[in-house]
Amino acid sequence: MTLWIVIMWTTLALTGSALLYVSNRVCRFGFMQNIFFNKPKVRQAAGVVLVFGLFGLIGMLLNFMNAVVCAIYFAMIWLLCDLVFSLVRKYRGAPFKRYYAGVCAIALSVSALLCGWYLDHHVWQTTYDLGTQKNVQPLKIAMFADSHMGTTFHADGFSEHMQAIQAQNPDMVIVAGDFVDDDTSRQDMIDSARALGKLKTKYGVFFVFGNHDAGYYGPLYRGFSAQELVAELEKNGVKVLRDEAVLVDDMYYVVGRKDFSVEKELGGRRKTMAQWQEELDQEKYVIVADHQPADYARQQKSGVDLVLSGHTHGGQLFPFNYVGKWIGANDKIYGHERRDATDFVVTSGLSDWAIKFKTGTKSEFLIINLLKNK
Repeated sequence: MTLWIVIMWTTLALTGSALLYVSNRVCRFGFMQNIFFNKPKVRQAAGVVLVFGLFGLIGMLLNFMNAVVCAIYFAMIWLLCDLVFSLVRKYRGAPFKRYYAGVCAIALSVSALLCGWYLDHHVWQTTYDLGTQKNVQPLKIAMFADSHMGTTFHADGFSEHMQAIQAQNPDMVIVAGDFVDDDTSRQDMIDSARALGKLKTKYGVFFVFGNHDAGYYGPLYRGFSAQELVAELEKNGVKVLRDEAVLVDDMYYVVGRKDFSVEKELGGRRKTMAQWQEELDQEKYVIVADHQPADYARQQKSGVDLVLSGHTHGGQLFPFNYVGKWIGANDKIYGHERRDATDFVVTSGLSDWAIKFKTGTKSEFLIINLLKNK
């Protein structure tokens, strides 16, 4: 908790510094010089009012976190442009007649954020082909996490993404947590659970909880409880796994773990990987759905075959992609990694939580093709 408090205050300090820096840079434009000629203090104040006003407007239109992202991106890119043009000016031996660094900074910042908006609000398919020595038949798994219903799409948009998954004709679908969150409406939850129920697969749809699914602020805030979410999913034929395992076709185990937040934040317990190792037939192919990629060493030691996670949103924002790994919160941020006999896959998510930009990754669902090695 202390670490996250430090990160929060650091982010606020960076935001304040970013806004002041951009305010100062705005004052260098010719139109500001012309309007407030020989009034440098008034010009500085006008720059502050303009930049902080835009920050407030973005906060009202999107939310505070997205305004913070915009401020930090503008400051980072503006600083880089100032440095580049400073070097160019030194090389050419003469000053520029106009503030080209500022023009480039605004153009590049807007372009980066528009690209991040597009990468966040559009969903791609990512495919992994994995092999195993175990005696299995080919298996096609569709997997997604972090839909956070209501953030970048509502139930109708979610239904379209489910149709894209259905078009791949998967054998099973695994939902690896954060299907909903505190800002999801009850109707979105119901309609989205219904969309999951319409998927036609050979082995079914499996669901595990993420840290947001149970709701941080209680059922009165969003209009439904965790129990009502489970009831709606099960009513639509979705198998909810909470520290449970299902043996499929006598070849594959699908293990759904309770989310790590049960231990980390709520003081509860979940089955350890050593317990799962004792309970499962190791001759079968073991698929573990665990929302947070934070237990790799034990999962590797247990010898399970495949671990599927989300939670990280792929790092979300460049150049901060790997902060979660650097501070020890996650074992992996994005993609596929093999450790001994275990494949680990982390998805960037179908959507996101509060931030509506993905500048370091993109939204996606996964298709995992499993084949027996020859």
